[in-house]
Amino acid sequence: MAQQAELQTETLSCSICLDLLKEPVTVPCGHSYCRTCISSFWDGEKEKKNNYSCPQCRMKFTERPDLVKSIILAELVEEKKKNRRQNDPDDQRFSAAEDVACDVCTERKLKASKSCLVCVASYCEKHLQQHNDVTLKRHKLVDPSKKLQEKICSRHDEVMHMFCRTDQQFICVFCFMEEHKDHDTVSAAAEKTEKHKELQESQANIHENIQDRENALELLKEQEKTINLSADQTVEHSEQMFTELIRLLHQRSSELEKEVRSKQQTEVSAVRVLQEKLEQEISELKKRDTELQQLSHTEDHIQFVLSYSSLSALSVSTHSSIILTGSESCFEEVTAAVSELKEHLHKVLMEDWTKVCHTVERVDDLLPEPRSRAGFLKYSQEITLDPNTAHRRLRLSEGNRKVTQMEEDQDQPDHPERFTKYDQVLSRESLTGRCYWEVEVRGGEIDVSVAYKSISRTGSVDGCGFGYNDKSWSLICSPDSYKFSHNNITTSVSGPQSSRIGVYVDHTAGILSFYSVSETMTLLHRVITTFTEPLHAGVWIYYDVGDSAEICNLR
Repeated sequence: MAQQAELQTETLSCSICLDLLKEPVTVPCGHSYCRTCISSFWDGEKEKKNNYSCPQCRMKFTERPDLVKSIILAELVEEKKKNRRQNDPDDQRFSAAEDVACDVCTERKLKASKSCLVCVASYCEKHLQQHNDVTLKRHKLVDPSKKLQEKICSRHDEVMHMFCRTDQQFICVFCFMEEHKDHDTVSAAAEKTEKHKELQESQANIHENIQDRENALELLKEQEKTINLSADQTVEHSEQMFTELIRLLHQRSSELEKEVRSKQQTEVSAVRVLQEKLEQEISELKKRDTELQQLSHTEDHIQFVLSYSSLSALSVSTHSSIILTGSESCFEEVTAAVSELKEHLHKVLMEDWTKVCHTVERVDDLLPEPRSRAGFLKYSQEITLDPNTAHRRLRLSEGNRKVTQMEEDQDQPDHPERFTKYDQVLSRESLTGRCYWEVEVRGGEIDVSVAYKSISRTGSVDGCGFGYNDKSWSLICSPDSYKFSHNNITTSVSGPQSSRIGVYVDHTAGILSFYSVSETMTLLHRVITTFTEPLHAGVWIYYDVGDSAEICNLR
């Protein structure tokens, strides 16, 4: 019985990994393997000689065979695992291919519960206890790892407990005393702590970016609904109005037809009366002509004279009593009037249709942001800087559109709106609705900002510095980088360097966007939020005398 079980185990084992088959597949020669094992084996053969063979019988294949799942073997393997678990409840304690195995177990290896960085070995619960008894629990233990060797210095065969920040690599104590002795080095734990702080900051930035994009996504979904609803309503209303116009035209056409037909009937009746009168006169004239013709043939002189005198007394007028007028163009005036109406309607429709088409072209105003610089420029706003808010080291010029950092305080009167701590200035105009402006920055580090007017004018940076509180948003522009700051959280921003920064605000939608402006516009950073007060444009010049920022004239 034991031999039969052993034979069955051998039959259901992969000849590559020597473990029970996992996702068994069969190759054309009939042998079976784990799908991962045979795939890895053939990947290696492809790199070496670009042909494929069976690891057991060495049958060669000109092309890489397709792997077919062996359903029967898969069922047998599952049955085998089930029986093994029933026969040995502790079977799950043994390591599988994906587990870290105990390095001390000599027969069937158990799963490791810990790895020792000093011994560079992994131990199951039993052998871990023996290890701790020998080392008196002084060795550094970590969760089981297959990559212990990576923690060992290849030169000195020592655990690398230190990190060289100069060379950005882990080192052992001998490396520290030799080639890294003058370098900036810290313990691996200290470096992890530092990196963990950076990781948390990165996560916070990512979470903020995710939130911004989720807000933007929701806004876009709402905009999509608004666009679809508006378009559907517009089409429906347009169809109704055009249908009404068509109905009115049909009605007027029908009314005109009735008027013309009525007039036609009246005029034709009158003409037919005259026709009958003329036909009667013609008949009488023909009758008289016949009588005269007969009289002309009378040979009796006396009878001729008497008869002629009688006929002459009854003769009718030689001229018709009816005055005829031209009737062939009696409705031409109506045709001309309708034609004039048609030309008038055509002219009105064409002129107004142009207006309708231009209105459709402006539909991009429904979108959260314009899609071109020309679209942004439609929202450009005249912005000037407020001298009453400017720090004393700042000088305003160019109609209060340019601010320059000076070495000495300027002669400025005291004012409750003036910034006294940092070299900042706000715009005179408040920004609501959709607004766009551009700022030309020259020099070192300069903030292009927006802020509520209620921001503090003095005190700590958390209270009055642009970007360091919840009342301001700031793009920090340096010669070689950008950063965005709000509520004392600073985020690195990537994008093409440009001395001109575009700022777009949709106060109602809660959108604030910064753009790098050159030949093209590139989005640097976008904020989706809720603005609770009107905004003001702001500039903060940090250090260097002569640095300046100018709000560009876009009109």
